[in-house]
Amino acid sequence: MQDFLEFRSISKGYPGVQALSEVSFSVRKGTVHGLMGENGAGKSTLIRVLSGDQAADTGEIRIDGVTQHYRSVRDAFNAGVIVIHQELQLVPELTVAENLWLGRFPGKAGVIDRRQLIRVVSDRLAEIGIDIDPQAKVASLSIGERQMVEIAKAVMTDARVIALDEPTSSLSSRESEILFALIDRLRSSGTVILYVSHRLDEIFRLCDSLTVLRDGRLAAHHPHISKAGREQIIAEMVGREISNIWGWRARPLGAARLSVEGVSGATLPQPISFAVRAGEILGFFGLIGAGRSEMARLVYGADRRRQGKVLVDGVAVPADNPRLSVRAGVVLCPEDRKFDGIVQGRSIEENMAISSRRHFSPFGVVDKRKEADLAERFIAKLRVRTPSRHQDIVNLSGGNQQKVILGRWLSEEGVKVLLIDEPTRGIDVGAKSEIYEILYELAAQGMAIVVISSELPEVMGIADRILVMCEGRIAVEVDRSEFDEHRILAAALPDASATTPTLPEQVS
Repeated sequence: MQDFLEFRSISKGYPGVQALSEVSFSVRKGTVHGLMGENGAGKSTLIRVLSGDQAADTGEIRIDGVTQHYRSVRDAFNAGVIVIHQELQLVPELTVAENLWLGRFPGKAGVIDRRQLIRVVSDRLAEIGIDIDPQAKVASLSIGERQMVEIAKAVMTDARVIALDEPTSSLSSRESEILFALIDRLRSSGTVILYVSHRLDEIFRLCDSLTVLRDGRLAAHHPHISKAGREQIIAEMVGREISNIWGWRARPLGAARLSVEGVSGATLPQPISFAVRAGEILGFFGLIGAGRSEMARLVYGADRRRQGKVLVDGVAVPADNPRLSVRAGVVLCPEDRKFDGIVQGRSIEENMAISSRRHFSPFGVVDKRKEADLAERFIAKLRVRTPSRHQDIVNLSGGNQQKVILGRWLSEEGVKVLLIDEPTRGIDVGAKSEIYEILYELAAQGMAIVVISSELPEVMGIADRILVMCEGRIAVEVDRSEFDEHRILAAALPDASATTPTLPEQVS
């Protein structure tokens, strides 16, 4: 097979950061090529250059022997390049069909033929194997469903090169299998797939070849992935060997710090009750749609409760008011960092100080010196990789964005309960280890921590106890001494007679 996609000496710098330095490798036609590296290694920058969103400072991209001269994303699209970013690029207020056909609606004289639009999209979705209503608004879909819409959009454009950035991070096991089947079909048709993932099992299952980046440079290139070993790839990614990223250790537990008593709402109709002790890390596991995120939003007050109470150290927390929840010591790091966690277009400093400004602006005037000191302190404490506290938060990797969100809440006085939803979604093995270490330190200080994760190895690796949710209720409680993957998976399945799926193995 011939080289179809070529990166030749690609370099790209930003103020204070050299994101890529002389990166060169090639991908053969009709193959799936893996791209791995820690957060901040340069993967996202390389994808932006490929998509036409950013221009390289030096170097060139060649597709089928032709040097590309992009001036915009449209130029890359016209060249047959589609990039599906981890942070989805959909219009929430438009329907699925409108998003899939955006910019090329069928019709005449400026009038959209909506019947044809729905018919064509319905047929293509059925052909692909995606069961989503084409007339549903994207805003009404789950994150996993939105990810499938993005993937369908790429397939429907008949692209020559498709780059997928952490495509399974929000998908259920069934949706992931649909994606894998699509990738196999695209490979057979001659499409080049650039597959960015931190999940080694997926890389070995899908990819023919692999490139590893570290600190913006080419760390390794494996033309035949079957000849590479897992531990070798991990060492190439992080520059050191990591034998156990979980690092769990026992710690003394205190009295019940968080008590949830019969809480329910429109998003979680069945009342739910549980308690978390001071110093405890409680894991919530379940399939996508089981109600885990909805539970966290009800406890935090982001969604309206129908009934029930939330207590911190025996004192009731006012319902339906996140501001009062924070003052009572309850904070939430949400599942969707882009839309619910960070404030885009603002600096790291501003994102960290949002919740603390009332403490150092008593007369409505922000004390910029105190704000700067706070940002510098938590950037250092949480090891946020950035050239400056003034850096726009959107320029950070996912792992560093998550650290900034943690820093925001840790800078808040009196936090007693941390709810953290998908803490390491799309984050590399090195950054995962650092975030787990932060959680252990907080628990050791007496904080009650609730970790919600779709990755069973993660909750089994770091939790002291696991509650398994299924169809909006707690199906089973499992103490750490009794952790068993098959039992937990069986409890998460709506149909107990269904075959237990194989859960993606994580880097460990």
